[in-house]
Amino acid sequence: MKFDLSLPGDLAGALGPDLLLMGGAMLLLLWAAWRPETDEHQRQVGIASIGLCVLVMAAVGFYAFRGYTAGNGVIAVDNFRWVADEIFLIATIGTIAMSLDYNRREGILAAESHVLILLATSGMMILAAARDLMIVFLGIELMSIAIYVLVGINRGRERSAEGAIKYFLLGAFSTAFLLYGIALVYGATGATNFAQIAGNIQRLGLETSGLLLVGLALLVVGFGFKVAAAPFHMWAPDVYEGAPTPITAYMAAAVKAAAFAAFFRLWLEAFPTLLTTWHDPLWWLAAITMVVGNLVALAQRDIKRLLAYSSIAHAGYILVAMVVGTPLGSSAFMFYLFAYTMATLGAFAVIVAMGAAGEDRMGVEEYAGLWNVRPGLAVAMAVFMLALLGFPIFGGIGFFAKWYVLQAALQTPAPQTRLAIILVLTSVVSAGYYLYVVMVMFMKPRASTAVLPARTTRWTGAVVWASAAVILVFGLFPDVLVSFTKRSTLDVRREPPPVVTTR
Repeated sequence: MKFDLSLPGDLAGALGPDLLLMGGAMLLLLWAAWRPETDEHQRQVGIASIGLCVLVMAAVGFYAFRGYTAGNGVIAVDNFRWVADEIFLIATIGTIAMSLDYNRREGILAAESHVLILLATSGMMILAAARDLMIVFLGIELMSIAIYVLVGINRGRERSAEGAIKYFLLGAFSTAFLLYGIALVYGATGATNFAQIAGNIQRLGLETSGLLLVGLALLVVGFGFKVAAAPFHMWAPDVYEGAPTPITAYMAAAVKAAAFAAFFRLWLEAFPTLLTTWHDPLWWLAAITMVVGNLVALAQRDIKRLLAYSSIAHAGYILVAMVVGTPLGSSAFMFYLFAYTMATLGAFAVIVAMGAAGEDRMGVEEYAGLWNVRPGLAVAMAVFMLALLGFPIFGGIGFFAKWYVLQAALQTPAPQTRLAIILVLTSVVSAGYYLYVVMVMFMKPRASTAVLPARTTRWTGAVVWASAAVILVFGLFPDVLVSFTKRSTLDVRREPPPVVTTR
């Protein structure tokens, strides 16, 4: 079935999974606000939110199975969107599951926190579907405003408030860059639709337009802030450290994935004829991000800050797939997003399981001798660290994710050899902090005064073991995931775009 996006009914049908999530979130918001704040109520709303996400995942799978498509319009109906949506929803389920136990421990009774996660996810789904700059902006704002509140949802913790205000101020600053870039691109091309922008650039010969190039530069800066790419990353460590741990996991996995999905589609669909123009800036952005993220992570001894800089490094790895700009790069990009999301969710779930009220025990040294007291958590954390490192066998799909990106970088008409070398060398550097965590857990004696970690609660434990199982199973049988992500490649050779002469 092919949707005609010029018809309101078909447009609503093409947005079916998104509208289902938004409508369900609105109903849950009414339920959350209707009753007094209690731990039991927030858990009920959280479990209902997980159920809604499962239902939306089924709807996304149905759309993908039926092979729905659409012509050029404000949204995309393709496998790239469906695979991205499934990744967002998996991250959302994991985040809410962790939050059920975390909120009880920290005394966060606001059931609306789970609904805010759903609303942020609906913004992410809009971003993955966007084929118009205005839709990109609406998706980013819907996602960002909900995240601003979630970062500061723990009102009894000063660091949470500090992280929220920093994220709000710098997020608003980056949005200004993004919006100004959108305005300049529209001024240069007379269009906001990706296909129309690409058509007008080619038809009007705008490849050297100063207005367009400045707009592109501002878009790179805006998205650079959103994905925490160096040198636009300075907000990430403080915000990740201050936010509630499940929300940190959500930001490191889902928020980054959504921003990259929109960034990737925009660059390949709206500016395919400007490859030589935007290639070098993105090349340097990827290289600097990989180097800065990994080198600074070596000095971190707070586990959340360590993973914050780790996420910055992984943003650089993902940017390598963007620099390639080919169908193989597109599928490598999606494979990497899935692998990174599962490893990040699992690692933060272990942090939640190990934490105590107030989040005072966040040092890496707190994990000393974990193998002797909680061997299951130690093994799971080792799997996640090795997956993020890209270690063969025990790293599961983490190894194949980096290998896939390297293949994409080297198997292009213009091989990105130097960028691939930087990726390999910085991955070797990352062993210094990933393996340090593993060494502390298995080889360092536990202090006699160290507090024994509590038994892993049901929901958090489910996230830990499900993430570890997925990483190991797909590490042994990666072909299934490879074939799935290959079907999600962006096809920039769509039907000819309509001519727009708006001036």
